[in-house]
Amino acid sequence: MTDFTIRPATRADDDTIWAIIGPAFAAGETYVVPRDISRPDALAYWHSPGHHVFVAEDANGTVGTYYLRANQKGGGAHVANCGYIVRPDTAGRGVARAMASHSFEEARRRGFRAMQFNFVVSSNERAVRLWQSLGFDIVGRLPGAFEHPRLGFVDAFVMFRALTPA
Repeated sequence: MTDFTIRPATRADDDTIWAIIGPAFAAGETYVVPRDISRPDALAYWHSPGHHVFVAEDANGTVGTYYLRANQKGGGAHVANCGYIVRPDTAGRGVARAMASHSFEEARRRGFRAMQFNFVVSSNERAVRLWQSLGFDIVGRLPGAFEHPRLGFVDAFVMFRALTPA
């Protein structure tokens, strides 16, 4: 496992963020955004109001990015939500795990008590295993909710974990 530095992103990071999120969105296998989303629209989505965006770096540059936000407003604003994407050539090096750990601490620091992922594509088995190893439970299954470009309609999971004691 490599050591990673994770820091808040700035708009100066947009080229490297696009280089990571663009191919993931175009593949259409894990995110519910149009596969042909434009660079400006993808970056606007990633930097949406309320999103706190971070980048993970190693000695060779940016290897991943994530955003942290409130999952809901009002009475649900204490539950965080995140989106994570790792540069494909760095998969298996612990980037997602490092970003997840960072996001848990950052979420706690911002007062969140739990984290929920609303739509984890079931065929993204690597991510599902990672989230489960980090204490997330599958609390809901959405049958056939995601149209995968190769596999057809697959389930999506709602996953949840506490960040503070109940």
